[in-house]
Amino acid sequence: MKTDILIVGSGVAGLYCALNFPKDKKIIIVTKNKARRSDSYLAQGGICVLRDENDYDAFYEDTMKAGHYENNPDSVHIMIHSSQEIISDLVSLGVRFEKNGEEFTYTREGAHSNPRILFHEDETGKEITSTLLETARNRQNITIVENYTMVDLICGDNECRGIIGHDANGDYSAIEADYTVLATGGIGGIFEHSTNYKHLTGDAIALALKYGIRLKHIDYIQIHPTTLYTGKEGSREFLISESVRGEGAILLNSKGERFVNELLPRDVVANAIFAEMKKEGSKHVWLSMLPIPEEEIRTHFPNIYQHCMDAGYDAAKEPIPVVPSQHYFMGGIDVDRYSRTSMKRLYAAGETACNGVHGKNRLASNSLLESLVFARRAARHIMEGYTTAADDTEIIVDGTRYENYQEEYKAAILAAIEKEKCSHE
Repeated sequence: MKTDILIVGSGVAGLYCALNFPKDKKIIIVTKNKARRSDSYLAQGGICVLRDENDYDAFYEDTMKAGHYENNPDSVHIMIHSSQEIISDLVSLGVRFEKNGEEFTYTREGAHSNPRILFHEDETGKEITSTLLETARNRQNITIVENYTMVDLICGDNECRGIIGHDANGDYSAIEADYTVLATGGIGGIFEHSTNYKHLTGDAIALALKYGIRLKHIDYIQIHPTTLYTGKEGSREFLISESVRGEGAILLNSKGERFVNELLPRDVVANAIFAEMKKEGSKHVWLSMLPIPEEEIRTHFPNIYQHCMDAGYDAAKEPIPVVPSQHYFMGGIDVDRYSRTSMKRLYAAGETACNGVHGKNRLASNSLLESLVFARRAARHIMEGYTTAADDTEIIVDGTRYENYQEEYKAAILAAIEKEKCSHE
């Protein structure tokens, strides 16, 4: 199989990248599961936007401070100044953000100095991803292949020519492309407790390790402070959005006492919760939404409210148990401002890439924006210098080579993370 552009992943980065190519380019999107089963789809809180130039300095400082000033300033600048155009494009495609009359409604989350977050109920990711997916499916030049898992790159002389993968039946095949964009999401599937889908296991990171593609900050892994504690092992953790705390929810210990400023950066709040759990010998702390009017809980956070009800907690009337869980991957495949990797004809965008926007810790609701901004930049840069790849690579598809790839790739990623951690000690 051959195509002009191959995109691996169907989250907002993969879908929006595809939609930014001309309609005369043949595009194939492969995705490891159903197209909707991406972490983009799960994003609750919202998406940041620069409301006006008066907020630029504060937005920039909030992002840098949350990232412990290890961010790439150029990337942060690009993201912020691209935000209004991205939002306008999303709205033109049919994305519905909360409004008060004709004006957008903005909310605030942890470590934000001003309200600058647009949202759709508590399912902003679902709203954006569903809209992009429907648009992509209506494009004649875009083919979406579900349940197709990438296991290898087709490459030679540090140039990517496509991928090797298998379908749900375990049948292996090659997909050749002039350009390949990796948008495979995070690495939560390799951890016991994570808000990520279990099938998101860092496949692109493993292949970058295999072929010496430059990586960056792969030990920068974000722990989200508040996921619903159920006591169940092996299931995906349900995230209680930061926007809940932004609207007034408070964290309590077993004595009903507050122990941290709930609007500090995620890593600070998570560490405070861990410390309180250790101090009390408990498996969770409590999040009280009682300071929020009951009607607002039901209208602004309907999905969270219902999920808590299903778990046996009425969040409008009682605190809910919460625990920190792995949530986001700030590191990844090292890319430049155009989302280029160190391998020719290979780009990366979204959570699997590291352009330096987030630094050591991601600011709430910057992930969707960053993914969209740099996915579009990848598409535009590819088109600016588009050339057809030479047809001179010998491709051998032998499934027996990959019999134990899942265990091998997981072990390689965990070992690389540990090595990176040790280098900082």
